[in-house]
Amino acid sequence: MTKQSISSLRTELRDLYDDYCAALDEGRLDDWSGYFTDDALYTVMSRESFVNGLSHATMYCEGLAMIRDRTNAIRETSVFEPRTIRHFVSGVRVLKDGDLIEARANFLLSEALYNSEPQILMVGEYLDVLRREDGVLKIRKRQAVYDNFRIRTALVMPV
Repeated sequence: MTKQSISSLRTELRDLYDDYCAALDEGRLDDWSGYFTDDALYTVMSRESFVNGLSHATMYCEGLAMIRDRTNAIRETSVFEPRTIRHFVSGVRVLKDGDLIEARANFLLSEALYNSEPQILMVGEYLDVLRREDGVLKIRKRQAVYDNFRIRTALVMPV
């Protein structure tokens, strides 16, 4: 791959990540689920579990149906204190290009409950495998690996 094609792919990934995060920050959960392939795997797990090869995940969705179930549960059945979440993504890197694209990026999530100051909710790294479907990049596998010792409040929204 040439430097220009890597740079072009990195720009495309940044746009994807920005749009993905905007959908979550704005509460557009149906749009968020559209960033995944039908056979996607989405997990949120601690760095400790990841490093030790453990399968325990704080959030686990296998397939688009489970991802959509998660969005429905948040919207229709979950009871939680209103909050505002902001995603910040940096350090987007392309590790492998081909039929499946491997990429990484750092993330930081801030959370503001309506009765307190914003705080850092989570810091970590997206470990992604993506694939093109009809010319559009979609997430085939996302492991959101967080570095926190613990999650300060409830993890309600996807990462």
